[in-house]
Amino acid sequence: MGGRSALPVASIKERLDTFESVYGARLHLVQGDLTDKDVVYRLFEEVRPEAIVHLGECPSAPYSMIDADHAIWVQRNNIEGTMNVLYAMRDLAPESHLVKLGTMGEYGTPNLDIPEGFFEVEYRGRRDRLPFPRQAGSWYHWSKVHDSNNVMFACRIFGLRATDVMQGVVYGTRFFGNAADHPADPALHTRLDFDQAFGTALNRFSCQSVIGEPLTLFGLGNQRRGFLPICDSMQCLALAVDNPPQAGDYRVFNQFEETYTISELAAKVATVASEMGLDPRIRRIENPRKEMEEHHYNPDHDHLLALGYQPTRDMESELRAMLEDLLPHHDRIAARREVLLPDIRWDGSRRKSGFLDGSNGTGDAGIEDPPFGERGKRDAGAEAGVSNSGIH
Repeated sequence: MGGRSALPVASIKERLDTFESVYGARLHLVQGDLTDKDVVYRLFEEVRPEAIVHLGECPSAPYSMIDADHAIWVQRNNIEGTMNVLYAMRDLAPESHLVKLGTMGEYGTPNLDIPEGFFEVEYRGRRDRLPFPRQAGSWYHWSKVHDSNNVMFACRIFGLRATDVMQGVVYGTRFFGNAADHPADPALHTRLDFDQAFGTALNRFSCQSVIGEPLTLFGLGNQRRGFLPICDSMQCLALAVDNPPQAGDYRVFNQFEETYTISELAAKVATVASEMGLDPRIRRIENPRKEMEEHHYNPDHDHLLALGYQPTRDMESELRAMLEDLLPHHDRIAARREVLLPDIRWDGSRRKSGFLDGSNGTGDAGIEDPPFGERGKRDAGAEAGVSNSGIH
């Protein structure tokens, strides 16, 4: 996609060596492709796992929407990999527990509150507990829906046990170290992508703040989603592993802390960035996606709380930590600033999103138009390839 991690990523060897020096344990690494059944079976034969935390899928909606080849690859990669894991569990580790990373995007934005996987339905005088309908918004999200259905079915027919974690948007740079408030050894940093396919809105806003580019909202910016910091995401996965379901049970956890609109996120980033001496500006751009920008959004998330989950970080402190970690890499981010504006459109075309006329910042953060200086206007115009007069 032309991007790269804003934070440098150490080599595999350096990461393994650093982990061992910090935690006193050597991680066992096997490199292979989950869509290769022989690779998965060999791994299960060697390890005989008690629990499997499955994070090995392509996580990008825009990537899946580029064209037929990308859509088909994402579906095959994600679904086939999970199917291989399910069959390896059945044949080689039937007592193990699968913790499968799903996504809140499986649900879409229905005009109903969103339960954790299942809800009670009454229809023509009869009642039943059924899977909550999924209304995914991309080929990627549909691959995750198909995963959920396959995992649920495997639990029923094979007697497996699984936790499907419907994760909100994860953000942050710090999840190792002895305390969440202290940065880890740089060799243990996670990736932080900021391109249109693999960079989330918060990643993009943070990187835009660091290099003086406008924080770009898709359309109205009223899309609401769930969010949680990466250190608390790790806490949630650990709770799921430590509290497995019974054999044959398929359960769903909605994993997030708070819901925010994209506009609210941008305002929070801008406020923290301003306090740190940066000069953030917010602008709206054409929304390349087909999605509801005004919608009801009220998901449940009680199951993890019942297991003892306690949020450890507020968004403002986590954003400050992100910006502190990103500022030393200003030049690394600036060198790829052209990837900040999206050009993958849900109709299959490729065209950079342009800035919308009449875009105003959010007063809460003290942001006004014009959102950035003359240099920024020239750069954005070149990247967008369109003039404001051509946007409607």
